[in-house]
Amino acid sequence: MTDIRTRFAPSPTGYMHLGGLRTALYAYLFARQRGGAFILRIEDTDQEREVPGAVELIYEDMHKAGLDYDEGPDVGGDYGPYIQSERKDKYLPFAMELIEKEKAYPCFCTKEELQERRDAVTAKGEQWKYDKHCLHISKDEAKRRMESGEPYVIRQNIPEDGKSQFDDLVFGSVGVDRKVLDDNVLIKTDGLPTYNFANVIDDHLMQISHVIRGTEYMSSTPKYNMLYEAFNWQPPIYMHLPVVMKDATRKLSKRHGDPGFEDLLQQGYLRDAIINFIALLGWAPKDNREFFTLPELVKAFDVKGISLSSSIFNIDKLNWFNSEYIKKMDFEEYLVMVTPWFDKALKGKGIDYRRLAELMHSRTEVFSLVPGMVGFLAELPDYSIDLYSHQKMKTDPLLSLKVLKLALTTAAALRDFSEDALKESLMKLAAEHGWKTGQVMWPVRVALSGLSSTPGGATEIAYLLGREETLQRLAIGINFLEQYCSMHNIHLDE
Repeated sequence: MTDIRTRFAPSPTGYMHLGGLRTALYAYLFARQRGGAFILRIEDTDQEREVPGAVELIYEDMHKAGLDYDEGPDVGGDYGPYIQSERKDKYLPFAMELIEKEKAYPCFCTKEELQERRDAVTAKGEQWKYDKHCLHISKDEAKRRMESGEPYVIRQNIPEDGKSQFDDLVFGSVGVDRKVLDDNVLIKTDGLPTYNFANVIDDHLMQISHVIRGTEYMSSTPKYNMLYEAFNWQPPIYMHLPVVMKDATRKLSKRHGDPGFEDLLQQGYLRDAIINFIALLGWAPKDNREFFTLPELVKAFDVKGISLSSSIFNIDKLNWFNSEYIKKMDFEEYLVMVTPWFDKALKGKGIDYRRLAELMHSRTEVFSLVPGMVGFLAELPDYSIDLYSHQKMKTDPLLSLKVLKLALTTAAALRDFSEDALKESLMKLAAEHGWKTGQVMWPVRVALSGLSSTPGGATEIAYLLGREETLQRLAIGINFLEQYCSMHNIHLDE
């Protein structure tokens, strides 16, 4: 095979997890860089684990990720069908051929018999693998039992001596003693192939040149190569990828509630930020560059940059990537994307979204955090007296009370409630009383927001709230501080 053909072959068990997305991305980059074809194949031989609608989700996720494939179930191609359950009649003839070559054999052991023998082995503290019990059944007897309707599986016949080796683009030469390999099942009792068998047959029939997948499949690769040898087929070139870890002890997994690609999109992460971040999970460019578009990744991707060790999914790093991508967004695009998140907290409140977006654009890390950052505009949080004491601003509850009373009077007298007019009036107030700007702006900001950190300062918040709400919140702040001062015998004339 000279043409480059890679494939991504997920199982339809739900949303695409991030380890799978990285595998798909690397297979895509490898093919695109070399002018080859990228194929999507759905491996649904494990019918019990299939989630209804998951196949369609895979199509959606691939297109959302920008990983457009040249062949696949929903786009067609010369090597279809691209869903394994639709290819089920293709596998048994190959398995029967292996039986004739004595590279496989039918196994009639029941689950109960297997469990009994497994228990006996493990009771001795030994590792169980199938004991070739049915290998020695004569061909005539095996044929008779198969034709009688007795349930059976077809197992691969692994030699018990020698060593199997293969070359991997990431890990180099990898070898394993055959005596430790199990005679794994190729065809199940329902006639469907196992993953281990179907992917070999399909990779050959679809002329896959390079198999790119996680290291969890590396231990099975010698078995796959023995199948290629048995059929006298050219095996593909392998590239095994170290796993993506949640932390130092646990693999990233949907089963543990870790987010998948769709989850991240729904949480307000940008597609390009996710792809950029995922690309760098276990791969480093020569120049240590961090930001790439997908076309730039195609040009830069190099197998030599793939790490031999596992990578850690660092959510803080992803948040940073996402914030950088958001900052670079065109403002009008940002406004469109942030509006639904504003709506979650502010719909019906009459807030100037455009102005709020101007204040939020450089402060947004993840869109799902936006409602929590702007929610104070809809409902004033509970006050904390500690907020009015700010060492840097040189404020305390008594000074804050004085400022708020004067600020309320000043704001109420304004005909123009624009940001400029508000700022000018509060700056004038500070100058008249010999206060620093922060000694006025900080208490007003706290009274209007109830927070220490907000998008925009006192005058921006006042403008967004409008005259009526601003005056009401200043009055609430005054009442709060008066009660505090009264309880602690603090008086304005002190």
